[in-house]
Amino acid sequence: MAPRLDFSDWWAKENRKGTPVVVKMENPSYSVVEIDGPDAAFRPVEKSRGKNAKQVTWVLLLKANRAVGCVAWLATVLWALLGTIKKRLIFRQGVAMESDKMGKGRLLFRVIRAFLVTSLVILGFEVVTYFKGWHYFERPNLHIPRTTDVHGLLHAIYVAWLNFRADYIAPPIQALSKFCVALFLIQSVDRMILCLGCLWIKYKKVKPRIERDPFKSDDAEGIGCEYPMVLVQIPMCNEREVYEQSISAVCQIDWPKDRLLIQVLDDSDNESIQCLINAEVAKWSQRGINIIYRHRLVRTGYKAGNLKSAMSCDYVKGYEFVAIFDADFQPTPDFLKQTVPHFKDNPELGLVQARWAFVNKDENLLTRLQNINLCFHFEVEQQVNGVFLNFFGFNGTAGVWRIKALEESGGWLERTTVEDMDIAVRAHLNGWKFIFLDDVKVLCELPESYEAYKKQQHRWHSGPMQLFRLCLPAIVTSKISAWKKANLILLFFLLRKLILPFYSFTLFCIILPLTMFVPEAELPMWVICYVPVFMSFLNIFPAPKSFPFIVPYLLFENTMSVTKFNAMISGLFQLGSSYEWVVTKKAGRSSESDLLAAAERETKSTNQQQLTRGSSESELQELTKLKEQQNEVTITPVKKTNKIYRKELVLAFLLLTAAVRSLLAAQGVHFYFLLFQGVTFLLVGLDLIGEQMS
Repeated sequence: MAPRLDFSDWWAKENRKGTPVVVKMENPSYSVVEIDGPDAAFRPVEKSRGKNAKQVTWVLLLKANRAVGCVAWLATVLWALLGTIKKRLIFRQGVAMESDKMGKGRLLFRVIRAFLVTSLVILGFEVVTYFKGWHYFERPNLHIPRTTDVHGLLHAIYVAWLNFRADYIAPPIQALSKFCVALFLIQSVDRMILCLGCLWIKYKKVKPRIERDPFKSDDAEGIGCEYPMVLVQIPMCNEREVYEQSISAVCQIDWPKDRLLIQVLDDSDNESIQCLINAEVAKWSQRGINIIYRHRLVRTGYKAGNLKSAMSCDYVKGYEFVAIFDADFQPTPDFLKQTVPHFKDNPELGLVQARWAFVNKDENLLTRLQNINLCFHFEVEQQVNGVFLNFFGFNGTAGVWRIKALEESGGWLERTTVEDMDIAVRAHLNGWKFIFLDDVKVLCELPESYEAYKKQQHRWHSGPMQLFRLCLPAIVTSKISAWKKANLILLFFLLRKLILPFYSFTLFCIILPLTMFVPEAELPMWVICYVPVFMSFLNIFPAPKSFPFIVPYLLFENTMSVTKFNAMISGLFQLGSSYEWVVTKKAGRSSESDLLAAAERETKSTNQQQLTRGSSESELQELTKLKEQQNEVTITPVKKTNKIYRKELVLAFLLLTAAVRSLLAAQGVHFYFLLFQGVTFLLVGLDLIGEQMS
């Protein structure tokens, strides 16, 4: 069939029918529009046509109104910040100073304060010379005045300072900056390789799979024999806010009751909290759950000591696997059915780790920034290391261990505050393999205050360095392959635990401000701007919805480098409180859907237990007594007190001082970076980073 040739549209364009009509309006408020042809009135009108003076005026007024509103908003924010500074820093209303129990904390504070005083003196000197026109050495290629060009004593002092700065101060700063930049690039390459590995896993859809139903039994008389014996442990210490929801979630795990034992390991030193937890355990025990309350009188070894003591009980000898959940974790009912089957027909598998999900990730700016970090940790670091190396650091919770792997690796040791990483490294040295399940998620909480987050990060960064000192001889003498030893020493410990906080703090908090006063050692633009932004894009890759927070994330990570550097030095050299364990404060939050589902399951479970199980009179009396004690416990509201963090504040003033110096030298990018970084340090130092978001 011949193609149909339709020239109607083309013919209509060439031969327009109808009489042209021109409509003119005398009223100047309307535009003049010419209608040429019957369809001309329905064609789109060009933006440049049809606008009179009044319309243009209104558009300009609207844009001016928006600009004024933006300026007013910025002024309001600045005024609120100044008011907070006045209230918290000058008048000390509702604030408390951070207590430095550690000698190294006071030492670092004194060093930073000395830097600030020196910078202020140099800045004052530079301002005087700037207004006198003596600002010679803003760039390293400019000349130093000769002796005959010197005018006056002050000018001579300034020229002597230039010579001393160029000969003695600039070279060591340049050497240190080159060393930090090299570490920065190495760490950037490592991050990029991890992201490429994550993309390859997503593209190939690589993930651990269960080939068949592991619990299906062909023998009709042997139903249930395929389910292994599983021990579930919930270690806690003074967890008033979260104990109830955690115990409730674990007790509703879908697993045969005769093959499941739950241990609530309470290290609380508060008797009222002990009564509350004991009453909750008794409540679920009355419903037929195989649950035991265990309390230690002497809290030695912190969490490691608690777990070690629980594993020494005689009644756990027959169990094959142990699942561990911290007090704020809420596993789904099918958690064990999604994790335990991976152990079947895989005798070398020692650990199955699930991913964390957060109920309060949108609570404030601090939780949003933490979510970016932890999403990268789980989806990129843990997943890539699990797929390619069968090894990663155990996260201490939301994981299932083969008890045989724990026993052969030496069990829980109390020598560090990162007992989870300790047992993971020792199990890896004994040849056990790990699996990470990115699609199995367990709800938990993020710290909502900067104080709680800072204490958590101190423990997370001091412990690995302490463990590195202890494990290094065992790693070197172990029987694993050389490349696994190199991965443990160079990548797992040195690059990701030691180098990252070292170069971040040294490069962006010390060297960069100093280069404003020593321009001979000025850092290149790509170090300050391009590479950090690229790294932030990589870190935000697993959480694309957090893209609007990329700039606050970059600035906040540089700010946290002070705490991480502090902790790293503390753990590496066994200083101060490197072995101090502080329980992270929780708020006890749950999502609305989880609360409704939990209530529905609890009601259903209660009805079933009332029909199928009775209780002895003594048990009922004990439960009634515990409930009466629970009702007598009153929670006294604690008034929130903001803290002043001295090191962060001193660094804020140091960076702002360097920003003023960069403004005199007309260094735009340096000025804005130092300004925003200084403001971020100021917000953190005044404990404003954890305030609620509207």
